[in-house]
Formats: sequence, structure tokens, C-alpha cells
Amino acid sequence: MPDSPYDTPERRALRSLVTDFTQREILPSLAAWEQEGHLPRDLHLRAAGAGILGIGFREDVGGSGGDLVDVVTFTEALLEAGASGGVIAGLFSHGIALPHVVDEVDRRRDRGDHAGAEDLVERIIAPVLRGEAIASLAVTEPDGGSDVARLRTGATRRDAGPWEVTGAKTYITSGVRADIVVMAVRTGTMEDGAAGISLMIVDPRSPGYATPRALAKMGWWCSDTAELAFDAVRVEDRDVLGEGMGFASLARHFVSERISLAVTAYSTAQRALDLTVAWCRNRETFGRPLIARQVPRHTLVDMHRRISVARAYTREVAVRYSQGEAVILEALLAKNTAVEACDHVVDQAVQLHGGMGYMRESEVERHYRDARVLGIGGGSTEVMNDLAARLLGY
Repeated sequence: MPDSPYDTPERRALRSLVTDFTQREILPSLAAWEQEGHLPRDLHLRAAGAGILGIGFREDVGGSGGDLVDVVTFTEALLEAGASGGVIAGLFSHGIALPHVVDEVDRRRDRGDHAGAEDLVERIIAPVLRGEAIASLAVTEPDGGSDVARLRTGATRRDAGPWEVTGAKTYITSGVRADIVVMAVRTGTMEDGAAGISLMIVDPRSPGYATPRALAKMGWWCSDTAELAFDAVRVEDRDVLGEGMGFASLARHFVSERISLAVTAYSTAQRALDLTVAWCRNRETFGRPLIARQVPRHTLVDMHRRISVARAYTREVAVRYSQGEAVILEALLAKNTAVEACDHVVDQAVQLHGGMGYMRESEVERHYRDARVLGIGGGSTEVMNDLAARLLGY
């Protein structure tokens, strides 16, 4: 068999780097951050200093290089070392925001607008990847959910003046702390549907941008989530990321986002399994370790099996994506497969921990709560199945 692309010397070194960073910079303070409801801004600076924050972004836009396989590698390492899903969401929210800005940089370079391209790199992308600013993607609306094509936040303009954005967004990751918001808005009419959607960069310090309302969640506690409201917030042409191209851009990048969510799911499950195996080895019931009993052993094997299948499939899809293949269907299936595995594993992890699994002091309790969002975010399990059915012709 050929060597695994996940087991090269470079990616082994990356995994070691991320594991060390997690143990040194995240785990000692994670419980406090979970209670505070947000990550400290200097964590972004530390992650950038370690070379982690820019992984997956090209060096010519200020990134550290690497592809989706590298993103998979560091996500696995973070979660399997004990970081929470909230850390992944909050520390790397730019991972779903900046790709749209990079696309616009490429479009401007292609048409010879090098000054406009470098403006976006220096003013938007580079500060985020240096850990000096926090970027967020704002798509979901209070009455919209997964129906992106029907979003109502509107952007209008008079003659050649600036655009004015009015509307509301909700469930926005890093929305409380964000310095830069990449926002989906309607520049066309409702009748235009998806063709009327554009992406714009909005400055939260702008007049008309209301103070974000922090939302309390079931899980991902250390990842701040916000409801946003804005009234006639001005946006200049330089911050429009392709008028009428928003939906196509979102759809294209949904593929990598769903693969990343699948990785988060099976890696969360792996951490829960590791904790549960250790618990079963050390916990004695009626004079014997729990792992000495057949039912717990069989349960652990079943947990391992589900994780292994999800990991193997998702990793393969990530490799194919990185090689330029169209894997829209496969990303949907990977996400649902990994989410299903994670849901089962964290449930069994709590069960095998018994009363301790229900306690806040137990790490598996956190994973149980954190896992619930994975079948909702990035497109719900039901929406994924419906999209898959269409692609399969069912």
C-alpha cells in the first residue's frame, strides 16, 4: 500500500507541534474560557506565532501554506489532545470567512487590479492571519436557517455612492469579538433568488451597526456566538467580494467546511473514546475493572469501529478535494457519517462513565454537549440528506 499522505514527516511534525501547543497554551485555561464564554484575543496571537493560524492559506496572501489535508491534521491533533469544539470554532472562525476574500484577491489579480488585490491582503487577510484581528462569516438569518437563497438582509446604493446594508444575522460564530465580518447580503431582488446574493466586508465599528447580542448555547461555550443587527451600514466598493457571486462562493466553500465539520465530529468522538477507555480500565465495579466485563468491552469496540469508518472515509474525501476533485456528494456523506458516529460515541461515553459522566467536572460531559451542534451547523443532517438525494437522482 502507498504511504498515507497523513503520515509524512512534515505532517507528523505538524501534529506534534499542535499537540504541544494545545497542552501548553489551551488546556490550562480551557475550563475558565468555557465559563467566560469566549476565547482571549491573545490566543490568536499565540496561535499565529506558533504558525498554526495561517495553515490552509497560501503564502502569497499571508498564510502558512498547506492544504485541506494539513487542516485535517491540525484539527485532529487539537481535539485529540483535549481542546474543545468551541476552541476550534472560535480560534479558526476565519477559516470560513477569509476564503471568500482570497477568492476576490484572485479575481482582482486576474483582471489586473493588483492594487485592489493587495489592499485586501494587507488590510483584511494579513492582520487576521497574524492574530491581530478576528474575522467572522455572517450568513444565517433569524427566519432563514439553512435556506441561504432566501436571505433578506439587503444592500442598496444610490448612484455611485457606497452601499447601505440593513438587516439582521444570527448564530454568528465569533460575532461578539469580530473586527471583520464577511456578510452575505441581497443586492438583487427576492425574485432573483440565489443570483441576487453578494458577499461584502462589513466593519462592526461602522455607524448603524448595533452592539452584538451574545447568545448562550448548549455547547461550544468558549466560542462566542452573536445575533447581529444593522441599519444603513455603509460599505465601499472595495469591500464588495463580487457582486451577485455570493451564493456560488458560499456553495463552493461549503464543501471544505463540511469536511472540516466531519473531522471535528470524529476527532471529538476519538477523544471521548480515549477518555472512556481510560475510565473503564481504572473504574472498578464489584471487585473488577469495568473493562474486564464483556458488555463494556463490546461497547468500546463498537465506538472504535464507528470512529474508524468515519475517519477513513473523511480523510479520503479530504485528499481527493485537495487534489482538485469535485466531492460535493462525498462531503455531504462524510459529514453525516461522522456526525452519526460522534453522536453515538459521546452518548456511550457518558453512559459508561455512569454518574461521573453527568457531572460538569467530567470532560465527556462537555463533549456530549458540544457534539449536538455538529448535526446542525454547516447544514443540518436532514438538509445534507436531501442534497445528497438530489445529487444521486433519488
